[in-house]
Amino acid sequence: MILDAAIIVTYFVVIFAIGVRARLRGSVSVDEYFLGSRSLRWPQIAVSTIATNVHAGHFLGAAGSAYLYGLAQANLEINAIFGILLAAFLFVPMYLRLRVTTITQFFESRFGPRVALYYSVLMIALYGFMYLGSALFWASYAVNGAFGELIAFLGDDPQTRLRTLALLLGAFSATYTLLGGLRAVVRTDMVQFALLVTGGVVLLVTAVQHLGGWSQLYGKTGHLMHLHMPSDHPKLPWTAILGMLLLNLNYWGSNQIILQRALAARDLREAQIGLLVGGVLKYATALLVVVPGIALAGILAERPLADPDRAYLTLVTEFLPVGARGLVLCGLFASLMSTVDSIFNSVATLWSVDIYRRYLRPHATEAEVVRAGKGAILVALGTGLAFAFLQIHVKFTDPGFALTHWFNETTYYMKNGFVLLIMCAVFLAGPSRKLVGTGLAASIALTFAMKAAFPDVNYFVRTSVVVLTTFALVALPTMARCGWRVPLGEMGGTAGPGMKRAGVALLASLILLHTLLH
Repeated sequence: MILDAAIIVTYFVVIFAIGVRARLRGSVSVDEYFLGSRSLRWPQIAVSTIATNVHAGHFLGAAGSAYLYGLAQANLEINAIFGILLAAFLFVPMYLRLRVTTITQFFESRFGPRVALYYSVLMIALYGFMYLGSALFWASYAVNGAFGELIAFLGDDPQTRLRTLALLLGAFSATYTLLGGLRAVVRTDMVQFALLVTGGVVLLVTAVQHLGGWSQLYGKTGHLMHLHMPSDHPKLPWTAILGMLLLNLNYWGSNQIILQRALAARDLREAQIGLLVGGVLKYATALLVVVPGIALAGILAERPLADPDRAYLTLVTEFLPVGARGLVLCGLFASLMSTVDSIFNSVATLWSVDIYRRYLRPHATEAEVVRAGKGAILVALGTGLAFAFLQIHVKFTDPGFALTHWFNETTYYMKNGFVLLIMCAVFLAGPSRKLVGTGLAASIALTFAMKAAFPDVNYFVRTSVVVLTTFALVALPTMARCGWRVPLGEMGGTAGPGMKRAGVALLASLILLHTLLH
């Protein structure tokens, strides 16, 4: 136990040293602080993007869901490749041509300032409150579950310990992000992704060995080794895949948190290689976060867990030797920090560029804009902690409550509108700004209405209905007025024929996987 704690303390010291060393001194420009002077190469883009995508909730929440529902949970990982391909060949080439700092600037060029402001404010709220808080919750939950005895000095009440841990972890990440901007985020992400993968591999191998070997994934847990569940499955029916694909249009195509590295690319070639390599890495993360949960279902077939969200921690505490446990938890912390620091950086970018400089101080100097961004990091820390505390309360009130799916369903009230926004911007020629605004409002109203009218319908299926219905509301009048024209020629691009072939190969691999693991 002491050795594990020492390994984790060493991790925090090393990461903090790397982050602080990347701090920016003197007068710093907006591009330098928020986009690393637009100089990122493809390895940095690939690793930092996927490190941001994979957070502590993936390991804990997704492992718990895989423990219950099996390989179907991997759909949330591998179907991201669809969104990554669209980002690489459709969205990012357009953003780089426009040299935008935030995605909001692109939406403003299409729909005007009102709709753009809607996007920016909701993105700040969604990530600075819910996503940041969720990441801090899962990390504190993991520490308390694995080292409850060592951290007993933080308080007798577990909820008090979790609140304290969330505060310490959030403040740690906020400090080096504030000092170094995107440069510090990317440098720490490179190290943290290596730890994330190493810890994940250790736990994967350990779980499969205790199950009896790779063949036993089908021998003992064959009923869990299917990507496609029946259409009446309450959480992950095969009909949910359409909703996942639609949501990936937003997550990988118009999400500031994820795309900030691609916006900071040296050129289109670096951005596209980075994203395609990131797509390959998504297969690895699916393996690391899903298979251990499936293996545990086979190992504990005779004594099932009361709380599925403890699947990952059960593997760590009951099956790993001393030393390996500390290494795996370092990987868990790495997934947290790489997500949290990215949220801090992107929320600061959105606030300072889209709101502070656009509306509050139009003539602000570069230094003042950067200073506003640093202030936003501190505010985001406070709002994120507030939501982390809320999740702590929910979890301890009802330990059997599956937070992962609750969190996903809650956030989709806003995400449906984001999907509609990017679809209208890319697939429609000259839509009415007023009509787009109406569609956004309708997406939220329809989501609430469908939840009330059809509470038992899977939330991914509801998402499909909401997005396609509201898109039709905008698309049909637009195409009747402007003709049935999709303006894809104005967007997209490729850095060469080799890039196209790589993209086709990645798409083919996704289709093949769905076919083989049906």
